[in-house]
Amino acid sequence: MSEILETIRAAAARHGLNLVAAVPVERYDAAVKSELRAARIAPAARSIVVIGNGGGAFWSAYRKRIEADPGWEARQNPLDDFTREIIERHLAAPLCERGVRCTTVYPFTSGAPSLNFIELGKLAGLGGPSIIGVLVHPTYGPWMAFRAAILLEEPLVAPDEALGFDPCPTCSVRTCISACPVGAVSLPNGWDVPACIKHRVENEADCATRCHARVACVLGPEHRYPDDELAYHQARALRVMRPYYAGLMKSGRLK
Repeated sequence: MSEILETIRAAAARHGLNLVAAVPVERYDAAVKSELRAARIAPAARSIVVIGNGGGAFWSAYRKRIEADPGWEARQNPLDDFTREIIERHLAAPLCERGVRCTTVYPFTSGAPSLNFIELGKLAGLGGPSIIGVLVHPTYGPWMAFRAAILLEEPLVAPDEALGFDPCPTCSVRTCISACPVGAVSLPNGWDVPACIKHRVENEADCATRCHARVACVLGPEHRYPDDELAYHQARALRVMRPYYAGLMKSGRLK
């Protein structure tokens, strides 16, 4: 394993970012649309280090940040700002000090070049597809998220254990399907986005504190996010869904 990757993993783990893997740029770029290729962001990059979290450790680190500075929570996107602070200060800066050229990319940045983190996560072996609309990990199940990527000029190949992971077709329980109050989860169709958004917006209280299908997934239930984290993410998701819902209504796709 590259010393650089070991350094990134050690620094990330101290802040609850316990999912780190690397994939060659050429492998990723060959799998995505041209506007989402890493070569457009950092032409000299040869590998992408994907950084995420499984379980509630990263949220715990975030809550400690809030306890130390209560005013931080009043920001428009406090968790995203915390993520950027950790990545830039504790991961990217030490690399730069060692002369390692790197470029950081985030999934939550609006109006700036980004990557397809879903495809990136699959290629890096950090998650496999699911019918509930999120990637799932063999250990953490749906309780995982991608926080950042670091583009490096050094060639690295270090996939995680979820490479090729595709659990839903062979799952015999599928409690996620019956748990969804609007039937927006099915096999083989997967996640019905318009149906989900319509229900979320029109019946806000029903799914305000958690996604019932996600909670019902049989993978990694012991790693489920804390209740306050679930509510945080649901509220942020609803904020994004509202304008999308308005567009669907205007186009006649929802009735």
